[in-house]
Amino acid sequence: MKSDLTFAGLKAIKHSFSLPLDYAKPEGEQIKVFARELVSPENQGKSLPYLVFFQGGPGFGAIRPAANGGWIKRALKEFRVLLLDQRGTGLSSPVSYLSLNHINSEEQAQYLTHFRADNIIRDAEAIRAQLCPNEKWSILGQSFGGFCVLKYLNDAPHGLKEAYITGGIPSLTRHADEVYQATYKRVLAKNQDFFKRFSDAQTLITRLAEHVSKHEVRIATGERLTVEMLQLLGLNIGMEQGPESVYYLLEQALIETESGTQVNPLFLAQFCQQLDFNTNPIFALLHESIYCQSSASNWSAQRVRSQFNQFNYEAGKPFLFTGEMVYPWFFEQFTNLKPLKHAANLLAEKSDWSQLYDLDTLAHNQVPVAAAIYSEDMFVEMNYSLETAKRVGELKYWLTSEYEHNGIRMDGEHILDRLIALNRGEQLR
Repeated sequence: MKSDLTFAGLKAIKHSFSLPLDYAKPEGEQIKVFARELVSPENQGKSLPYLVFFQGGPGFGAIRPAANGGWIKRALKEFRVLLLDQRGTGLSSPVSYLSLNHINSEEQAQYLTHFRADNIIRDAEAIRAQLCPNEKWSILGQSFGGFCVLKYLNDAPHGLKEAYITGGIPSLTRHADEVYQATYKRVLAKNQDFFKRFSDAQTLITRLAEHVSKHEVRIATGERLTVEMLQLLGLNIGMEQGPESVYYLLEQALIETESGTQVNPLFLAQFCQQLDFNTNPIFALLHESIYCQSSASNWSAQRVRSQFNQFNYEAGKPFLFTGEMVYPWFFEQFTNLKPLKHAANLLAEKSDWSQLYDLDTLAHNQVPVAAAIYSEDMFVEMNYSLETAKRVGELKYWLTSEYEHNGIRMDGEHILDRLIALNRGEQLR
């Protein structure tokens, strides 16, 4: 099924595909997978190759562009862009406690095992077979989308002409524990940068932490605001313009009223907008599994945190933000995650996850790959990315300190242009 429309000066075609939940049972339960195709007005009548975009996450739908800008503007010069809502996200049979409440926890966990990168790639290949069965296409992955690119190179390189990665080259072999040990160190460094840059921020966040520790404060979605929740704002300090947004939020957090110090309702509303755990449950449910190969995560981030006691806030200690870590208490404090608590524990205990990567296959890769590796990336360990880059055939990379993790969102036209030139051996324009 498809439908056409025009917005932001671009031609957009909406595609919906019925695909197997479990590719081992192709005639079994089906899910819907949505993709939005974009083409520039001047290229509408031309037969152009596809560039498929894999969104970061896991658990987030593809971007919804409002204008012809950034990396999309560069891509549309020579491609039709396909924005894929990965299964379980956006308009692709979205996962939520509501969509899963008709089955028990064991069935929920089993259902969710089908939402890793392996099946995202199977979906993409099934879609390619319908849209352009006799052609290879190009792919671009940001963050977790880069993990999907590596999985595509591993599982179905025959479908690819070229590949691009921004901020998302994973380790091919390291356990989740090693990943989080490196990540906590990076988050510590970002905290140091943040509190040095905004000299009164430690005072602001400490006052707020002390207040919510002593008073029952409810955020706009109804949950009680805890210190642990406040620490999650650290997701933003590793992004371009993220530190500013966090600081401006803290500036307005507490107000003085006739009844004494209160938390500003504006803060409570904007705080919810900074966190996606209630609206994008796959992130919390499956984030640690993206590192799992024949092993269980067993709540890796929570266990590794015991090695970094600096993050355990106590009165009189400096406050520190956390980063892209998922903790079991999410399923006790976030309203929309509470019904999925048992399923989350079953997924954390699952030890028979399939292997994601075959080292020999990737070493002999023939698909041209160009990657942007951000040396200051809080979310992806640079040294692990460089380690992987050496193990993947035909992978060229651009190592830069110019951007944070979301660089493609801030300067996408330049970044993609540079990667295309790198991949094709062209001079930079």
